[in-house]
Amino acid sequence: MLGVLLSLSFVHLVTQAAPPTGSPVPCKRCCDDLQPAEDSAAPPAAGGYNQVPQVRAYINMTILKGDKGDRGERGTPGKTGPEGPPGAIGPMGSKGSKGQAGLPGDPCKVQHAAFSVGRRKSLHSLEAYQALIFDTVFVNLDNHFNMFSGKFVCHTPGIYFFNVNIHTWNFKETYLHIMRNEAEQAIVYAQPSDRSIMQSQSLMLDLNVNDEVWVRLYKRERENAIYSDDVDIYVTFNGHLIKASSE
Repeated sequence: MLGVLLSLSFVHLVTQAAPPTGSPVPCKRCCDDLQPAEDSAAPPAAGGYNQVPQVRAYINMTILKGDKGDRGERGTPGKTGPEGPPGAIGPMGSKGSKGQAGLPGDPCKVQHAAFSVGRRKSLHSLEAYQALIFDTVFVNLDNHFNMFSGKFVCHTPGIYFFNVNIHTWNFKETYLHIMRNEAEQAIVYAQPSDRSIMQSQSLMLDLNVNDEVWVRLYKRERENAIYSDDVDIYVTFNGHLIKASSE
């Protein structure tokens, strides 16, 4: 292959050789420039173009490009470049599948407190104050109402609702208080009358632990009484927790 290329380059150089300078040379035969043989008596040709042109080899390297070599070994990784600016927020992806159900949580601790009691006996005032004692239980959660003292004892602090209902006695005054510990909170009152009537009082109290709520009959500075009998219950006392302080 290299020999062919050299031959082509030689022909190319011959065709591009510059003509001799000077006066025009007459037409000659192609063999006139040949030197006579040593044993020949013929004289050498005189004058004319008998110089061989100088030949310079020229190789076009662009056509000598070889086949592609094998891939070299991978170089060592370079140093980490500086962190680029954050890119734009991409579009929202599709909604994922529903995950597995978690473990069951702790049961909700709802606190309760409630009572409802009644009295079947009448009561008259004495020289001292009297706590209204009840003999019938309708509701008494966790025994927070003490049937012996007639008092509700707070075990769960919070807001409570209380209600008392009584029946008056003919021609006698009715005078009671709903008490919180030893403090009067609300009165239940009816003037003397020839007719007996039902009286009621309600209120809400914000209680602390061990607070006591009860009903007190006024002492004998004035004649007062409440009515009831063994057949029907005329006197009731009720209370329940509305909202615990811990909620």
